[in-house]
Amino acid sequence: MTLRPELAAIAAWIAPGSSVLDLGCGDGALLAWLQREKGCRCVGVEIDDAKVLACAKQGVEVIQQNLEDGLALFSDASFDTVLQLETLQMVVHTEGILRELGRVGRESIVSFPNFAFWTHRLAILQGRMPVSKSLPYEWYDTPNLRFATFADFLQLATRSGFTLRDRFALRGGRVVRFLPNLFGNVAVFRLAGNPR
Repeated sequence: MTLRPELAAIAAWIAPGSSVLDLGCGDGALLAWLQREKGCRCVGVEIDDAKVLACAKQGVEVIQQNLEDGLALFSDASFDTVLQLETLQMVVHTEGILRELGRVGRESIVSFPNFAFWTHRLAILQGRMPVSKSLPYEWYDTPNLRFATFADFLQLATRSGFTLRDRFALRGGRVVRFLPNLFGNVAVFRLAGNPR
């Protein structure tokens, strides 16, 4: 199985043989690939019944849990990398979950739809909430509770005590490093540190 390009860009940051926790792991495709191709020890957290079953079918260890309940079942620094890919915008207690990522993992990789993407800005200028590949829902039925930009997230991460190790945007599966806040529809951050 080949990873989708956007997942491959994130997987490149993960060291072979490392331990990985994926919060909101979906069907477990990334974790299954990391186990098979990089020999990683992987655990996923997912709430959706069908996705939990899909993980199990791929041999991925998965815990069915709501992220809003916290990560108390994991000890400090128990994983090399904690992933939260395109789910942070769906939680109520964003800052609390972010701090838990830093507590449980030595490194965190976070991605979310970039609200400052140029087509999103254009939609707002036209008086409408954006609907796009990264924000596919109408305003009245979206699971997203938060909308952030590169600058917003960097401010929160820095204030919370994280160190920025790297960042880029994604657009159509390709990495965007030139003006990522404008030209990327998904923001991706690699963070280190034990937040305050």
